Amino acid sequence: MPLPPLQALAPERFDTAPILKRLNTASRALAELKGLAASIPNQNILINTLTLQEARDSSAIENIVTTQDDLYREEDPADAAGTAVKEVLRYRQALRTGYEQVRASGLLTLNTILDIQQQLECNRAGLRKLPGTALRDGAGKLVYEPPQDAREVQRLMGELERFIHDEPPFAADPLVKMALIHHQFESIHPFYDGNGRTGRIINVLHLVKEGLLDIPVLYLSRHIVRTKPDYYRLLQAVRDDDAWEDWVLYVLDAVAATATETITTVQAIKDLLQATKQRIRDGYKFYSQDLINNLFNHPYTRVEFAQRELGVSRLTATRYLDKLAEDGLLDKIRIGRNNYYINRPLFQLLSREDDRPAQ
Repeated sequence: MPLPPLQALAPERFDTAPILKRLNTASRALAELKGLAASIPNQNILINTLTLQEARDSSAIENIVTTQDDLYREEDPADAAGTAVKEVLRYRQALRTGYEQVRASGLLTLNTILDIQQQLECNRAGLRKLPGTALRDGAGKLVYEPPQDAREVQRLMGELERFIHDEPPFAADPLVKMALIHHQFESIHPFYDGNGRTGRIINVLHLVKEGLLDIPVLYLSRHIVRTKPDYYRLLQAVRDDDAWEDWVLYVLDAVAATATETITTVQAIKDLLQATKQRIRDGYKFYSQDLINNLFNHPYTRVEFAQRELGVSRLTATRYLDKLAEDGLLDKIRIGRNNYYINRPLFQLLSREDDRPAQ
């Protein structure tokens, strides 16, 4: 059965009391998160730390599992040890690529989506030209078959791009539109690999495009990890029973829950940042904002990172970090050929996210 275009949906069907109530809750939480994130002077701190958490959780949905330590020790996926770490770091890289393009143009185009998938999978395969993999249940019964013809995939992605940019206008809230876009993208399944991760990056980039966030720091993947059976069940219920309203409610709940959790995390980072800044400014002549940024951009920092970001010699960078380690502000450990200086309170704050119960 052909996949119907989103433009064929009636926007007013999403004006139900339950959807409007949850939309209000999700929108308020998202607005609070946006305002709090903007209060941190160097937003790269949030981009570098929180997008890595999103990358880790999104990859976990695809059974790509890594530890916090492994991720924070590495900067570049090309240098990472282990396939899983490379995959997660490529996700962060792809998210940043997409974010920079959306921020520069104000658009979320098919070319940006193609660039994201290319970074994730390290290939230029582009849109699928061969039949997509059918979804079957445990008994081998066909559950869902994505569009099989290459021309159909191309056509559907063109329609989706126009829907993203409201051509023609679709009178629904941006959060409702995000839910519809995500479902349609996953149903088209336009790539050979990386569809799930690309789709989850599109979610947060849509929020940036619509001005609901300034930077991509929403933990939607964590909610999906916790509610994976519901996620897949509700995706399929739309295909089987046209149950769009239930799907939209699920996504709105995900936005509200993850925005609320992220607010707590961002506030904790902000408080720790201020306390660390005060302590170093009061106790060390080598205090600088660049040093503070380095310690919070890299929970596991290294001499070469400090040397590069502070614009000092290697000897000076080593002296600064060693002094902070001697005084207990950093933990110094050696792994292989490298010394790492760990901002332990920040690392523990980020690691505690793993222990949060499902909401």
